[in-house]
Amino acid sequence: MVAQLETPTLHSAPRFHHTVTGQIQVFTGPHRSFFPNVIAEALRISGQGTPVLVVQLLKGGIRQGHHHPVHLGQNLQWIRCDLPRCIDTPQLDEAETASLHQLWQFIQTAVFEEQYSLVVLDELSVAVNFGLISETEVLTLLERRPRHMDIILTGPDMPPAIMDMADQITEIRRRI
Repeated sequence: MVAQLETPTLHSAPRFHHTVTGQIQVFTGPHRSFFPNVIAEALRISGQGTPVLVVQLLKGGIRQGHHHPVHLGQNLQWIRCDLPRCIDTPQLDEAETASLHQLWQFIQTAVFEEQYSLVVLDELSVAVNFGLISETEVLTLLERRPRHMDIILTGPDMPPAIMDMADQITEIRRRI
């Protein structure tokens, strides 16, 4: 008996038996020390040919706003808030507030226009807890994101409503 195998041709359409569903991942814990783990994951995924956006919401100091992303390889764009300092307080001046607002608008556009397969929002919980980004807006972004898109959120004291939406939660603890 001879088995006949179906051989794909260059012009045949791929047949997927399931749809790919993205995940919401949360990295949280009592300290602000998540970025090394998350950037390693982003670099690994982008190295496989997947478009990745990494946003450090509260980091500044190097004039790297969304108009001047750093390209790490062909597939990873890394941006920070276009500020002369890192944000460590909820009290921002008018220019800092405007810069963070522009960055948040850029993120929403990038997500809804499906420019990336993975979006990392570093220190999102701090921005929400400081009242700099609305928790409601974050929840809306997560609910309306394209279903195939992965989103990684980091920061200490992640709001419970955001944690409830997560598919995976990683709690990072320090041992002394």
